[in-house]
Amino acid sequence: MTPHNKWIPAIRALAVLAVVFASVTSTVPAQAASYDPITGTGSTWSQNALDQWRKNVASNYGMTVNYSGVGSSAGRRDFAAGSVDFAVTEIPFQTAPEDGSAPETPTRGYAYMPIVAGGSSFMYNLKIGGVRVSNLRLSGPVITKIFTGVITKWNDPAIQADNPGLAMPDKGIVPVVRSDGSGSSAQFTLWMSKQHPDLWNAFCASVGRKVPCGLTSQYPTFGNAKAQSGSSGVAGYVSQDYGEGAITYVEYSYALEAGFPVVKVLNAAGYYVEPTANSVAVALLQAQIKTDVPVTSPDYLTQILDGVYNNPDPRTYPLSSYSYMVVPTQVGGVFTAKKGTTLGAFANYMLCEGQQQAADLGYSPLPMNLVLAGFDQIKRVPGADTSGVDINKCNNPTFKPGDSPSNNQLALTAAQPQDCDKVGANQCTTGTAGSVADTPISGSGVGGSADGAADAVGAADAAAAAGAPVTAASYDENGALISGGTAVAGAAVASPFTLADTGWSAQQSIMLFAGILLVAASVLPPVFWRRLTPRGAKAATK
Repeated sequence: MTPHNKWIPAIRALAVLAVVFASVTSTVPAQAASYDPITGTGSTWSQNALDQWRKNVASNYGMTVNYSGVGSSAGRRDFAAGSVDFAVTEIPFQTAPEDGSAPETPTRGYAYMPIVAGGSSFMYNLKIGGVRVSNLRLSGPVITKIFTGVITKWNDPAIQADNPGLAMPDKGIVPVVRSDGSGSSAQFTLWMSKQHPDLWNAFCASVGRKVPCGLTSQYPTFGNAKAQSGSSGVAGYVSQDYGEGAITYVEYSYALEAGFPVVKVLNAAGYYVEPTANSVAVALLQAQIKTDVPVTSPDYLTQILDGVYNNPDPRTYPLSSYSYMVVPTQVGGVFTAKKGTTLGAFANYMLCEGQQQAADLGYSPLPMNLVLAGFDQIKRVPGADTSGVDINKCNNPTFKPGDSPSNNQLALTAAQPQDCDKVGANQCTTGTAGSVADTPISGSGVGGSADGAADAVGAADAAAAAGAPVTAASYDENGALISGGTAVAGAAVASPFTLADTGWSAQQSIMLFAGILLVAASVLPPVFWRRLTPRGAKAATK
């Protein structure tokens, strides 16, 4: 064996070792080991957004965030019992639940953190002459009468007055309500109790509820109404063939997902408006949040929506609100400080990068004032790393550097509604939410298009207006459109946010060593070969 040949096995072994180290380290997601799994339960209203964000952080950062949409009431009870790390709800803990159950009193400290805004919409299934209606308009009193059993037919004169362009059919209305304790029910009934108290109190009395009657998470069943569990349950009922004639209250996202229309609701300015991201953003400019109490108060950041219901801006959607995550401010139950690291990072992602996808998912991104308030709550979570909580690094579409917390970029760019959306003898024919086809005029009036407000409609609507085919959209784990729908210029796609530096880890040391081995395996063999080759052999090759 020549002198240089004896080095070949060692060099080969070095190369193999380098490849093995590189392959092992490449299969371990960066920083995955630093995040303990966390679990939450609660709202189905905001679940579509939460599910997308959970996929994003699992793919990008190795976080495991488990969530079950069991309804806001059940989520609050789970948090109070200490069996989950967080909960999601549209209303605060109830000290005197209307169903007579025990007060919801957590034994550990907690705080409310806003996570996403949206519109409580009215998804429906209605046809005229075999053609699906996609441009239905309703006023507040009519909606309340439908969901309290006063109006029972689609051709009721009050509904016909809202819809001059439609020859309303002689068909029974099937209201579909939630059977479980629901934040959606609470938000809807709060609006009725504030805006139409006479109708709502009369209904409560008729079903044996105490009067005066405020919000309720447990919607009473009545007359021809059907009760279904969860947002997917009520939306699923309406979307079936047997659901023709049905109407339900559900977050706008579910109508988009199901491919069904939603009601344009009459606002205080006299315009019928769809609950798009922009119209919700405009409405919430008049929302108030409790900041006049200590940050440690259970009422801190709870929402007051009276100004939203009566916002005089013609672009506003009156049933706009936002959802909370209930986060622990003390270790207890199943929650630990190590889980707090995960919860803090996930919360930071939701408030900033995650909001980029809100509009595409059927929600409205949070404005700066709520993001700032949310940052304050993250700082109260035990174990949360707050070094990366910085408004100047927050990639949120509602504000840009230098903006005032009272501004909202979506509201600033929201288009005015068209004349055919105004109360009167005319009616826009343009489809809404997931049903983008125009509805032919079957009544009086000359119709008209709402497409002049293209920046205030969803991506699917804009695509349809351009003549592009639209199918159900499918997104990858990072929120990028991969099939269906139509990609719209400027549509938001989630991208990784910058996590706080956790310092030099053992995994990084291994990766560095693997890199050195790879370099050595590629550089050293030629060097050794030249050094070990006899001079005579070199001369013979010349």
